[in-house]
Amino acid sequence: MNTKKRNSCILYAVGVLLLLLVDQFTKYLASTYLKNGSDVILIKDIFQLHYLENRGAAFGMLQGQKLWFVISTVIMLTLMVLVYFRTPVEKKYGWIRFILALLTAGAIGNLIDRLRLNYVVDFFYFELINFPVFNVADIYVTVGMALLIILVFFYYKDEELEILWPWKKKEQEK
Repeated sequence: MNTKKRNSCILYAVGVLLLLLVDQFTKYLASTYLKNGSDVILIKDIFQLHYLENRGAAFGMLQGQKLWFVISTVIMLTLMVLVYFRTPVEKKYGWIRFILALLTAGAIGNLIDRLRLNYVVDFFYFELINFPVFNVADIYVTVGMALLIILVFFYYKDEELEILWPWKKKEQEK
């Protein structure tokens, strides 16, 4: 592994670790100050902090399916790390590396909760639109996926992404 690639991997690991620390610290604060207390209204009738122990996914889906979440998360983390190592250390691919760090931190943050607590601590609630309660790790995943979609459709050319997905080229040759 050359120096640029090694430095990129170190930056990825440190970035993921820092993002994880923010996620876990905010969940600690929510558990400490919101769990047995009342909601904290930040913007009346719009946005509040509301403690929730989420044993499923958004909108109440897959309640109590811990094993499914753990296995699917481990598979996704493995794929993300493999893609990260395939990503060239060129400025053009910096956004991909950033997105992978967001997605990795989000996945690990919620995985830690599921393994440690058997639920995920959620605490942000948009009352105005009755949006599901969420957490910082969810923000990482949502922002990461939104950026990925924008970049795939409007920034990168198909050829520039083929290096990340070696099987795509093989399928096109058939």
